[in-house]
Order: sequence, then structure tokens, then C-alpha cells
Amino acid sequence: MTQPRMSVVVTTYNQPGPLELVLWGYAAQTVRPHEIVIADDGSGSETRALVDRLRADAGLPLVHVWHADRGFRKTEILNRAILAATGDYLLFTDGDCIPRRDLVEVHLRSADWGHFLSGGYLKLPQSVTAAVTADDVRAGRVADSGWLRSRGWRPGRHALRLTQSARLAGLMDRLTPTRPTWNGHNASGWKHDIVAVNGYDLDMAYGGLDRALGERLENLGVRGLQIRFRAPVLHLHHERPYADRDKVKRNREFRDRIRREGIVRSPRGLAELEPAPELLVIR
Repeated sequence: MTQPRMSVVVTTYNQPGPLELVLWGYAAQTVRPHEIVIADDGSGSETRALVDRLRADAGLPLVHVWHADRGFRKTEILNRAILAATGDYLLFTDGDCIPRRDLVEVHLRSADWGHFLSGGYLKLPQSVTAAVTADDVRAGRVADSGWLRSRGWRPGRHALRLTQSARLAGLMDRLTPTRPTWNGHNASGWKHDIVAVNGYDLDMAYGGLDRALGERLENLGVRGLQIRFRAPVLHLHHERPYADRDKVKRNREFRDRIRREGIVRSPRGLAELEPAPELLVIR
């Protein structure tokens, strides 16, 4: 199979510091993506300035997709980023998840028709998060278990997710009992499959909105493949003031219905996006 053109979709909202580390992570990839689409849910001018600077300083093919801040509208800006993406294969991640240097290469190498890929992540504690610099990301130290331990990281068995052995990582992906799911921090699939299920559901808030897309992909017949050990990201610590228990419960009910009724297309997704006069797409 000819290697696809990958667009990396990175979500962000007013976190320019972590976003800079993430973007330097993509600048240091062993295989660079076709483009990186920033799905910006209404950040202020500091994020715009950062994207403009790294487009020049890191030589990254950045596409900044922004709409005005009207509260949590992550699914909407994700759908607009999907429409703006010119790649035929999309990798989704968050603006607080630093990729290991081979993340893009592994996703591209593992891409397969009729499947999506479910990557892994390691949560860094607040103290280690505060110690990470752009130099650490560019040099690849941020994904080195020895370096992380020297900064106070105590991963226990999770350290296996940073193994340098491709053979061991592949074996662990085959043996893990964790089923592959579509995760916002690290998942990839074919754009035509994502469009076929109508993208992300505009009515879903934080808490399971990514899983819902994966469940609709599965109802379409697109099966998940596990690459959590072969393709990890480092998740920087942050608080989640936008988490709402009632909305998480409502999302769970959405997902129960998707599974129970075999729903494939979101009732309100890509096709239902309305014109947004304030939308900016800067290449």
C-alpha cells in the first residue's frame, strides 16, 4: 500500500506553553506529517502568535483553524479541522500530548484499510511536567524513561510503554487485554471513514466524545488496531475545570444508544455545520 499523506489534528484552548512543546515534538519526528492542523477552540492572541512563530522557526506546515470562544465547542472545531485537512489519513491528538519521535512513522507504517489505530499515552505528574523544556523535546529526552525517572517519575509497570524495543512493543500490543478505542490523545484513521460517520457529534460535551466517534466507526465496519506500546505520547499534567458530571452522564447515554442501535452517522456532525463568519483558517 502506498504510504498515505497524513494530517495531524491537534486540539488546543489557551495553552500556548504545552502546545509549543507538542509542536516541537512534531518538528523532531523521524517522518514528518504532510501538515499539522491546529483545531483551536477560541484561544487568545498568544496562541496565534505562537503558531505563526513556529511556522517559521520550526519549518512546520501549520494550518491554524480558529473560531471565537463561546464556551466548550471542541467537537465543532474538530469537524472544521477535518474539513480543512488536505491529507487522506488523519492522526488526532491534543495540545498537551508530546509525541515520541517515531509517532508519525509508526502510525503511517501501521495504517491499514478498514481499520483505525489506537495509540497510547503516559500521564506525567505535575512536577515532571514543569521540568520539561523545548530542548528536552527536540532531543528526544522527554520519552526516555531514564531521564524521566531522574526528574522524579515513578511509572511502575507503565514504563513498558516507553520500551525502545520495537519487537517487545509489538508483542505487548498483541497481548494487552485493553481493547483498541478511538482516543482523542492518540488515534488515527482514514479521512473518508471519518467523513462517512459524519465526524464528531456537535451535541457532545467533554467526556467520551472521542470514544463515540470510534464506536460509530466500528458500527461502520472499521475495526480498531492496538498500537499503545508502539506509539505513545507523553501527556502533560493539567486541571480539567470544564469537566461536568451531568454532561459526562449525558455523553454516556449517547454512547449507549450508539452501541445499542448500531448508529453509524452522527445526527449532527460534519454535514450539519453552519456557516461561521468568525472562522479563520490560516495556512
